[in-house]
Amino acid sequence: MGIIGTIIIGFLVGLVARFIKPGDDGLGFIGTTIVGIVGAFVGSYLGQAFGIYQVGEPIGFLGAVIGAMIVLALLKAFAKKK
Repeated sequence: MGIIGTIIIGFLVGLVARFIKPGDDGLGFIGTTIVGIVGAFVGSYLGQAFGIYQVGEPIGFLGAVIGAMIVLALLKAFAKKK
């Protein structure tokens, strides 16, 4: 998958994760995309490290969403209080 495909999938993963875990994160289009891409890497790494799924399986999208939710939770935990 090329860079454009990665960005599109990352954005979709970020949208789904923000829909499941709503809140005022203050993330825009780019922030949501970055959270989705980083979450996809985190979810893919953890899912494959624990032997839950292999590369290319459709369940990897769910792993990417869970990874993005982890990234969102970490962002919220380390964000400065206003």
